[in-house]
Parts: sequence; C-alpha cells; structure tokens
Amino acid sequence: MPVLRFHPWVFSGAVQRISGKPSDGEIVEVFSSRNQLLGLGHFHHGSIAVRLLSFGPADLTDSSFWVQKLESAFQVRRSVGLSATSETNCFRLVHGEGDGLSGLIIDVYGTTAVLQCHSIGMHRQRELIAHALKTILGDSLHAVFDKSKEALPPQYAASIQNAYLIGNPESSAVVAENGVHFRIDWEEGQKTGFFLDQRENRKLLAEFASGKTVLNTFCYTGGFSCYALRAGATLVHSVDVSGKAMALTEENVLLNAPFNGKHEGFTSDVLAFFKQTAQTYDVVVVDPPAYAKSLNKRHNAVQGYKRLNEAALARVAPGGILFTFSCSQVVDRELFYHTIAAAALTVKRPVRVLHHLTQGPDHPVSLFHPEGSYLKGLVLYVE
Repeated sequence: MPVLRFHPWVFSGAVQRISGKPSDGEIVEVFSSRNQLLGLGHFHHGSIAVRLLSFGPADLTDSSFWVQKLESAFQVRRSVGLSATSETNCFRLVHGEGDGLSGLIIDVYGTTAVLQCHSIGMHRQRELIAHALKTILGDSLHAVFDKSKEALPPQYAASIQNAYLIGNPESSAVVAENGVHFRIDWEEGQKTGFFLDQRENRKLLAEFASGKTVLNTFCYTGGFSCYALRAGATLVHSVDVSGKAMALTEENVLLNAPFNGKHEGFTSDVLAFFKQTAQTYDVVVVDPPAYAKSLNKRHNAVQGYKRLNEAALARVAPGGILFTFSCSQVVDRELFYHTIAAAALTVKRPVRVLHHLTQGPDHPVSLFHPEGSYLKGLVLYVE
C-alpha cells in the first residue's frame, strides 16, 4: 500500500469503506483494513479521496501543527541560502507534497506571502496557515494574499474571492533574484505571479549569454531575457502571446538597465513567430506552459513538444545552445528526452546534451512522492 511508504495520496479505488458522509474538504482519519490509524488528511470526492497531512495522530485544527510544518519548510530554504538575502528575496516556502502539505503552495515575494490552495480542505484552513506564517516569518512578513480561486474546483471557487488574509499592501512589488530585478503582480499574474522554479536555470543561462544573441520564447515576464541582458547578451528577443506579459517583460527589462545589449519584444504565438522569421540565434529558450494535464492528452502533448522543438532547433545558429523545457507532469523525463531526440532527427542536426535540468531546491520532491518532480529541461549544443 503506497500510504505505508509515506505516499500522501489515498486513491478512491483503494478505499474499502467510508464511515458517515464526509463533505469535500472535511478532515478525516484513514485506517488500514486491520483498523490501524494510517493518518489524517483532507477528504474529496474524486480520484484522490484523501490528501494525507499526517502519517499518524495529529490535530489539524491546532495552530501548533501548522507552525511546526511551516517551520520545517522554512528550515529547508534556510539550508540552501534562500531566506531573504539581499541578492534573492523571493522563494517558494511550501511546495505541496514536497513539504508534507499536499494541496498547498506558498511563495514569498519580499514582505508578501502568496498562498495558493489546490484543495478545498486546505483552503478552509487558510486562516490558520496565514497566522502560522506570521509566527514563522515575524516582522519580515507584512501581508498574506490568498490566490486560490483559480486553483480550486469551479463549484467551490464560484463562492470565494482572492483576498488578503493579513495586511493590504500594493498589488505588486519589485523583488530581487540573484541580483536581477522583477516586478511581481501576484493579484493578476499567472500562478502566484512568477515562475520561481526556474531560478537556477536562469542563472545557468547567464553563463552562456555574454556576447551572444538570445531568443526567449514563452517569455512570460522576461525572466530569462533579463538574465541574458545582465550577463552581456548583445541582442535579446522576447516572445509571448500575451500582451500583458509582454508589457511586464518590457518593464522588467528597464528595471535591470543599464546594459550594453538591445532588447525587442514580440507579442505573438511562438510557432507563428518561428514561421515568420528566418533569423538564427546563438541561444534559444523554449519554456512552454503545460501541454498536458492528464494522461489522455499525453500523446497530443508529445506531438506538440516535437513540433515546437523542431521549429526551435531550426532557429539555433551552428554551435549554438537550446534550453528546452516541459512542465507537464504526465510527460516524464525519459519521454521528454526521446521527444526532443525525435525533433533533432527530423531537422537532421547533430545535438549534444550538456545539462539535464529540473526545478530549484525550494521546490523539493519527497522521496516517497516522485510525481512532485514535474519540471524537466535539457541544455543542448546544436551543430
């Protein structure tokens, strides 16, 4: 049984009997067939029947439970040097199952924590979580913003609004990541406002960018673009289909001036951009949104990744570099690797693998929940 191996999901098919009629989000106890307590968690009518938060007795309504959990997560970030330094004051504090808190994401942007609940049960305990955050972070925390509406089941989400649980500051702030500056819009931006999982990969890109031309596709708010410009790229082109994202990219580029290179943004579908330009670049970044969120869409996703990377490989100058990523959890590392290999075979270009990439250390993966390793990437040398 996966639960005995500390996997936090109890699937509905593994449930022999339900006592009473628990509602979505209710705290329930889970017992083995021998009536041994396995743990407590949040119930939901669906394929994942219970998200376990404790493997044994616990009081999930006690503030001390949440303080202990958040303190444990904060210790992990401190151990890798991510507890709000002058160089970096934004990081993920809680990464769901990776921190023993299935259904919960907390990102810290300077003095604001953005909480995103992916289960009804977790959302119902948001006030306890917010006050536990204040206990852990103290005066360095000015506000807690709940941005869960987009992540919860539609029927439940229709009855709630995103809102500040503590404080009420401006809707955005400028933060630092490895000395590079970004304006984060947590109220209106995608996810919690920024893709913190790419921090280490953006830093690696900077090592390839000096004196080079760079194309950053699916740029969102220009993370890779700003790193490249700060590192000495001579030309950076940023592409995203969202006009709002491109406006934030332009603002972030200006935040990091002066630099010696030139930047130009293009509001365009990425595949259309590839078709419309014959220009090649020394470094190309391909970081699309998830192409598949369920197994029945995996085949179409793989075909999409293949077409996209064929187009990207054609725009890499000889001797250039391709950074290519997938954040689709149902496309595993091996399948992603073979998909990129198939794209390289189609365009008939020799390619060497320089790096295998993943999410940063503030997005830890539980050894007992390998599904938490969702981001995969390759750095390729293209002849």
